[in-house]
Amino acid sequence: MHYVAPDTVEDAVRALSTSSGTAHVLAGGTDLVVQMTGGMRSPDLMVNIKNIHALSMITEDSAGFHIGAAVSAAALCEHAGLVAAWPGLIDGIKLIGSMQVQSRATPAGNLCNASPGADSVPPMIAAGATVTIIGAAGKRTVPVEEIPVSPGRTILGKDEMVVTINLPPKPRRSGDAYLRFTPRSEMDIAVVGAAVNLTLDDAGKCIAARVALGAVAPTAILVKEAGAALIGTQIDADAIENAALAVRRACKPIDDKRGTAEFRVKVAGVIFKRAVAVAVQRATRRERA
Repeated sequence: MHYVAPDTVEDAVRALSTSSGTAHVLAGGTDLVVQMTGGMRSPDLMVNIKNIHALSMITEDSAGFHIGAAVSAAALCEHAGLVAAWPGLIDGIKLIGSMQVQSRATPAGNLCNASPGADSVPPMIAAGATVTIIGAAGKRTVPVEEIPVSPGRTILGKDEMVVTINLPPKPRRSGDAYLRFTPRSEMDIAVVGAAVNLTLDDAGKCIAARVALGAVAPTAILVKEAGAALIGTQIDADAIENAALAVRRACKPIDDKRGTAEFRVKVAGVIFKRAVAVAVQRATRRERA
């Protein structure tokens, strides 16, 4: 295996594009190294992006927050601006492994690992986040929900890498939340995860909503019908039940040792309802703040 640690994005892309074998980008390595140890991956080239300073930064401008691909989960959880603006994303990021894992793991890596149960991905989707990708052919921006295409696979080309995750500005009276079900309270993989991001008008009517699910389909998914069921309502019991029905209908889970498909569908509706309640509470609290 050949290992490189470039100082610039251009050098990283050049290394990826000129590799004649299998190449992998190393950000935190908390998934990749474990997979290599287990014999699931054997890259011919590993490109470590931790030395690229621009990818280790969190910036904010009129377009929102921009999170470098090498920014760790722990660094995000310590960023006061992000914690205040997008607590639902932080909900998910805090569930990525242990404190030690979070010091290395990155949300970009969590996304590119393409696990259906990745905890940071549903709240990114609910937030309307995009990723900036750079490859030999140039730059493109893609919604987060379009990155994973199946377990362990993404839309990224051989010479492409994610450079930033972009979160839009948070409107007034907006709230987001992510909740999951696991057999254990910590250090476990989601059996079901649900993320909600919504905005209320001054009368308490929902004027925007996005709902995302994890661990109930081959990839994390955006459930447009669930968001639509909330928009134009006061988030009352009927609206929530209609949205929960859309959530359950969107599920395409598998049976495995951690839960049956039937169980996952049922729990998805329950977890979604709880996430809506938290998001509404945060939207109201944010107005007061």
